Amino acid sequence: MTVRNKLGAQALLWTCGTSSEELREVIIRAAAIGYEILELVFPDPDAIDVNAVRVFLQDAGIGVTGATALAPSSDISSEDSTISARGEEILRKAVRAVAELGGTQLCGMLCSALHKYSSPATETGRANSVAALRRVADYADGFGISLCSEIVNRYETNLVNTTEQGLALLKDIARPNVKLHLDTYHMNIEESSMEGAVLMAGDRLGYVHVGESNRGYLGSGNVDFASFLRTLLLGGYTGPIVFESFSSAVLEPSVSSQLCVWRNVWDNSDDLAAHAYAYLTTAVESAERGLRGYRWAGSQPLGGKRDLPGPGGKQ
Repeated sequence: MTVRNKLGAQALLWTCGTSSEELREVIIRAAAIGYEILELVFPDPDAIDVNAVRVFLQDAGIGVTGATALAPSSDISSEDSTISARGEEILRKAVRAVAELGGTQLCGMLCSALHKYSSPATETGRANSVAALRRVADYADGFGISLCSEIVNRYETNLVNTTEQGLALLKDIARPNVKLHLDTYHMNIEESSMEGAVLMAGDRLGYVHVGESNRGYLGSGNVDFASFLRTLLLGGYTGPIVFESFSSAVLEPSVSSQLCVWRNVWDNSDDLAAHAYAYLTTAVESAERGLRGYRWAGSQPLGGKRDLPGPGGKQ
């Protein structure tokens, strides 16, 4: 059975580097496994030679999405207009990089900085984020790019931690090319029902990260991917499903510190990525078969959850 959602992998599975040779190697390895999309992370959009990388992507026959995360010094939700403007410019550069690479989506933590805040978001800060994302969305629309703002846990933003909050932000932004980016790692922490959150997002869902609760091999934690993926398909989601995982074996110390990755959850990038591709292919096909005759009662599935063993025996 053909998997209708394109499966992707994040480049940080292999490297934090942004040089053309480093990215060429990642592109080749991701495509060899079978991934149809590579998510490139832009900590600094100017650091990537988009012309060279676009050719590498075309040669490998793999699509691309972009991701970025703002720092406290470029937080668009800051009450400091200089800091907010700096973040807005970074988002504009990331949009342009995605367009020049041939992609159509910029995802990640777009609405604020990715770090632990010491106090709740302020009304002024939220308003600054909304205003900046409106302007960036209008800019992105000229390139045919959609912005998919990621909903992350309380330890990494104070602005939007749940799908309900994300939808409220989208309502205020009021731009059709701004959508939600859901991530199972964060949903596992914040959502009372991952399935309910997916259905709540509905057609405003534009991008999905799948990551295990322990950031390791899919199936080694407590996320019920079978139920989650079945709900995605039930809700009509046809966008990319992108695997994300972090280990200090690959991440640079500064990135490890930002993401609070303090140990080697895994140490073999290719094995991890190949396992995830096999796992997701099996899981999505199983979810499609399981939808035949499937019904929902409220936010809970009838018939209970089904166990899905991890391919290759890794649990």
